[in-house]
Formats: sequence, C-alpha cells, structure tokens
Amino acid sequence: MKLILRENYLNRLINVIGTPDIKIITGIRRSGKSKLLESFKNYIQQAIHDSNIIHINFNLPEYEKLMNYHDLYEYVKNKYKPNVHNFVLIDEVQMSEGFEKAINGLHALEKFDLYITGSNAFLLSSDLATLFTGRTFEIKIFPFSFTEYCEYFQYTDQYIAFDKYIFEGGMSGSYLYKNIEDKYDYLNNVFLTLVVKDIKQKYKIRNAELMDRIINYLMNNISNLSSYRKISSELSKNNSLINHKTVGMYITYLCNAFSFYEIKRYDIQGKKYLSSNSKYYLVDTSFRYAKLGTKDLDFGRCIENIVAIELLRRGYEVYVGTLYKKEIDFVAIKRNEKLYIQVSDNISDESTFKREVDSLLRIKDAYPKILLTRTKYIEYQYEGIRIIDIADWLLRK
Repeated sequence: MKLILRENYLNRLINVIGTPDIKIITGIRRSGKSKLLESFKNYIQQAIHDSNIIHINFNLPEYEKLMNYHDLYEYVKNKYKPNVHNFVLIDEVQMSEGFEKAINGLHALEKFDLYITGSNAFLLSSDLATLFTGRTFEIKIFPFSFTEYCEYFQYTDQYIAFDKYIFEGGMSGSYLYKNIEDKYDYLNNVFLTLVVKDIKQKYKIRNAELMDRIINYLMNNISNLSSYRKISSELSKNNSLINHKTVGMYITYLCNAFSFYEIKRYDIQGKKYLSSNSKYYLVDTSFRYAKLGTKDLDFGRCIENIVAIELLRRGYEVYVGTLYKKEIDFVAIKRNEKLYIQVSDNISDESTFKREVDSLLRIKDAYPKILLTRTKYIEYQYEGIRIIDIADWLLRK
C-alpha cells in the first residue's frame, strides 16, 4: 500500500519526545494509528542515534506471549538499556489483559518514553484519566484530510478531486479497491465489523438492532439538530417504545469510539453554551454512502460534515451558532481565535446566497466571517464576508 508522511501528526509526536507523559494515539479503526507509530519509529532510528526502541505490535503472532500485563511489564523492563533514550512503542495495547497496569508500572519506573495505540472502543479519551495514573498526552488521529487525499492520488485539479473525495472519503484502506462497490464493501466492513463490534464487546450491548437503527438515523440526519427524545420518538414509530436514555447511552458509545462527533450549540449574543439539541457528524462521509447507498444524495449535508471534521482536525473547538433564531453552521474557537462559518453546496441562486450571508451579517463583532461553497473561483468578499471555494479552503494550511 502506498504511504504518505502525515507530518502534522508526526511532528506532534516529535515535539513531545522526552516529556514524562504517556503518549496515546487515539482514533477510529483503520485511520492510520499503526502507520503513524511506524513513521515515528523510522524518525527515531534516523534522528536519535543513542536510542533503544522497544516496539511491540500485538497484531503479530510473535507477541502473543505478552497477552497479560505481567509478561508485558517484564518483557519491556528487561529490554531496558542504560545511558540511552529508551522508547517503548506498543500497538493495539488493549490486547494485553490488564494493559493499564503494565503501562502505569513502566511509567512509574521513569526509565521509558511511552507511546501506545489501541482499539477505538478500548482506549477512549474519556477513560484515559481513569486508566492511567500518570499524565497522558493524547493525539487524536482522523482519516485522511482532503489535502492528504490529493497528495496520495497526486491530483492537480482540486475541484475534480473534491467531487471524488465526497464519495471516497479519507479511509485510505479503501483506496486499494478500484471498483466503487468494492470500496464501499470494505468501508461497510470496517464500520460494522470493527467499529460496532468493538462497541458491542466493550459495553456488552444486547440490542444490536437498536444500535444499527440509531446509526442509520444519525447518518441520515448529519447536520440536523437532534435530541435524544426526538430520536427515540422517531425510532419508536410503528415499534415498541424506545427509552430516550437508552438512545442517549448508545449515541455516547458511538461518539466515545470516534464514529460520530457531537457538536453542541453556542449562543452568540449571550456568549454561552447551550445544552439542548446537538448536531452529530460522521467521522468520514464515505461510511454514509457505504452503509445507506447513494440514492438519497444530499451534497450540502455531506459538505457540511466534511467541514466539521476538518475544523476538529485543525484543533478547533466547534459549536453550532445561534443568533436571533438564526443558525450559524459553525463557531470555531481556538485560544483567542474565533471563526464564524456558513457552508453551502451552491450559492448561484440569489435567494440562497442572501439566506446564507444574512445570518453572518447579523453578527456584530469583528471576528472573521466565512462562507464556504463550491464557487471554483478565487476568494472574494461580500460586505466583509469572505467567500471561499471549499476545495481551496480545505487545501490551506
């Protein structure tokens, strides 16, 4: 399989070399966690000559003997070399029973620089503080961005490339398949067999049919405001009553496992966060087409989904903005930076354009306001609002 260097993630790992943290790479299955660890290993071998790398990949049969934490701990401890930098790289760490005890023990020795990856359902962001007694540094990895997609296929026309990216997405394992149906078979297998199976195993879910119906609902309603009660009400039609608390629990499991991302609302005028109603975005739009098919195409929703994930990939806190009963697709916040973003598939119709910019024009502060759409032209402005082609915006650093 062709590999590209994912510099952003690799540089984050390089920048924390030598810190006392337990470095943890998280993300959905098949998003490139193992390949990132291999790239980091290659960097160490080339750049740090006085190093000792202890690399364990639990996908390989030779490490089956380390499937419990006692053996894992002793194996790593015995590989220690004095007077050099000792790196410990462990892939799919959850396959060792009681792995957190081994990692905590190695961390307590203060001899090793620890880097681990794990299954999306067994190494959750919400669990890290509980699992590990030492300080953790989490690197959240996403499927390929549009920039990485273009680099992989060597596309020179970003507009043609973006049309393909909407359908093919960022799960690079699917790129090996030439036929679109084969791609979607692969993606469907990844999502249902690896993602959902992990969740069912971790949480001992018995009602698999309800989980599947919730997934279908969320995929069908990306970019729509939803609540647990609303979803339970929709799913209860023509069926037995479904408790909204159960729906909420299952959605939390899906979000914890990086399958979906919850985007909450933000009151722009009152400058406060709202707890009622959220939007749920899929980690990669290709999963939607793989599972539900392409008969009900809605480019606007899928493009909005791509923007949401890209903002998260770039490290923003992301919210749905509300102002005078109007909705701003995204309020993106990073330290002192704030962006207001509207997303539209097509603004060639004057009424659509007016509707999209009207919400932004109502915002009275001086933070940047952006309308992302498929213009296929260079950036221009309308009354202070930046109009940017979405493919161009996705390619910007």
